[in-house]
Amino acid sequence: MTTATTTTRPGKVRGRGHRSPLASFGLHATLLVTSVIAVFPVLWVFLTSIKPAEYATTTDFVKETTFENYSNLVEDTEFLTWFGNSLLVAGLTTVLGVMVAATTGYAVSRFRFPGKRGLMWTLLITQMFPVAVLIVPIYNIMSSLGLLNEPAGLVITYLTIAVPFCAWMMKGFFDTIPREIDESGQVDGLNPFGTFWRLILPLARPGIAVTAFYSFITAWGEVAYASAFMVGDENLTLAGGLQKFVNQYGAQWGPMTAASVLIAIPAAIVFLFAQRHLVTGVAAGAVKG
Repeated sequence: MTTATTTTRPGKVRGRGHRSPLASFGLHATLLVTSVIAVFPVLWVFLTSIKPAEYATTTDFVKETTFENYSNLVEDTEFLTWFGNSLLVAGLTTVLGVMVAATTGYAVSRFRFPGKRGLMWTLLITQMFPVAVLIVPIYNIMSSLGLLNEPAGLVITYLTIAVPFCAWMMKGFFDTIPREIDESGQVDGLNPFGTFWRLILPLARPGIAVTAFYSFITAWGEVAYASAFMVGDENLTLAGGLQKFVNQYGAQWGPMTAASVLIAIPAAIVFLFAQRHLVTGVAAGAVKG
C-alpha cells in the first residue's frame, strides 16, 4: 500500500517592517491629508496678505496680487516700533531665561542644600496656575514696583513663566551628564562655577537650545500680559499692536495677515537654528525629571 505524501510549501514570510500595498497607501494618504491640514492655515494667511482689501474674505487668490498690505503696514502704522519692542523683550527673556534656568538646573542636579526639595516643588506648582489667576496679582506687583508700561516688567513676567519649566528640564538634562566630569574639573583646580562654565555647559547645548527656543516663543507669542501691562503705541509689543486692526465694526484683514506673516519670520529663524538640538534636548530632559 502506497501512502501519498503531500508536500506543502511554506507561505511567503513577510519581512519585518514590510507593509502591504493597501496599508502603505493608507499611511501615505493619512500623512498627505495631515500635512495639508497643517499647512493650509499658514498658506491661507499668506495668500490673504497679498490680496487687495476688497478680496480679503474671498477665495479668489489669483485674480489680483499686491504687496500694498505690507507697505501700508510698515509706512502707515507703528509696526516697526512694535516689532522692535517685541524683539527687545523676547531677546532679554531668552538670554536671562537660559542663564537662570541653566544655573538653577545645575545647582539642583549636583548639590544638596536646605530647601532643595521645596524649591523643586515650588517650580512645579507654579506651572499649575493659569494666566487668568496670575494676571491680577502680577499686575499689582508690577504697579507697586513702577514697572507697568516698561519692557522690564514684561521680561520679569515672562521669566516667571519660562524659568520654572526650563529649570526642571535642564535639571533632567544635567542628570544625564556623568558626575565624573565634575570631579575631573575639581582635580584640575576648577571651582564649581568654572566646572559648570567650561566643562558642563558645552555638553548641555541641546538642552540650552530647547530652553532658548521655549523662552523666546513664550515672550514672542504671549498676548494676555502684553495687552494688560503695555499701553500707548510707542510701548506696545506685537501682541498689543495687532489688536489695533480689530474694532467693533470689523477687522482689517490685509494689514493683520501681513503682520502675521512678518511676525512668524523671527520664530521660524530661531526654530531653524535650534531644531537640530530640539529632539535631543527634550528627550534627554525627560529621562530624569
